Amino acid sequence: MAIRHFLSLMDLSREEINSVIERAIELKALRNQGIATEPFRDKVLGMIFEKSSTRTRVSFEAGMAQMGGSALFLSPRDTQLGRGEPIEDSARVISRMVDMVMIRTFGHNVLERFAAYSKVPVINALSDSFHPCQLLADIQTYVEHRGSPTGKVVAWVGDGNNMCNSYINAARQCDFELRIACPEGYEPDEAVLAAAGDRVTIVRKPVDAVRGADWVATDVWASMGQETEQAVRLKAFEGFLVDHELMSHANERAVFMHCLPAHRGEEVSGELLEDESISVVWDEAENRLHAQKALMEFLQENSR
Repeated sequence: MAIRHFLSLMDLSREEINSVIERAIELKALRNQGIATEPFRDKVLGMIFEKSSTRTRVSFEAGMAQMGGSALFLSPRDTQLGRGEPIEDSARVISRMVDMVMIRTFGHNVLERFAAYSKVPVINALSDSFHPCQLLADIQTYVEHRGSPTGKVVAWVGDGNNMCNSYINAARQCDFELRIACPEGYEPDEAVLAAAGDRVTIVRKPVDAVRGADWVATDVWASMGQETEQAVRLKAFEGFLVDHELMSHANERAVFMHCLPAHRGEEVSGELLEDESISVVWDEAENRLHAQKALMEFLQENSR
């Protein structure tokens, strides 16, 4: 049995994703009942952060502690990673000392190079290309609130960023229709889009994406590393605010998601974000914890 990594949703089969989601829901219920599970006793997760984080760090660190293990926070400022040591050398050393590694970085190639030389599972905790852990949480949240996403219509409103790319992969893995509303010049990755075939369509008006949708999602218009583009992006995304008026075109039981942090009044209205009859963002944020615990358990059990 080979080492299993999780660099994108495509690293798991559709059946494996369903299994991880089911286990995440089960682990959430056990935690709410005060029942502890400790499959990671004496296990250590190495957490490499090249990008800042709130939900990612708290969810992985808390998840390891709750399941009997521990986590090490590693930043470029505190390690040789920030002083030019080759990624391949770091991978070979770190993976001999810990049982799993999660990396939050910029270039996706960093993850691929690290995984190629790692002796333990590597998890993509966010790269400029994908954010698969967030999608596990999003899928779990939809299942909890509305059941299976198979056959549903999902609308993405905003930038064709790493989250959008992961939603495209989710459309393939969960068998739903995805409509992406983005301005010209802000489309998702061409190769990721092409691989999805006719399962995904690009439109220019948010209402065309949201009309009849069961699930609507968005993200900030300027991701980490794009702060200098903020003014240009604010102009490009005029009319892409997700609010109650836009949601009125979706199905009556549609839910709204946002991976957070949110810029109220830009990509989402504060009123919609706080409307818990539509917005499930707080459950979505919490589910990072449970989905990642289930993922780590899966990778541990399915790697030699």
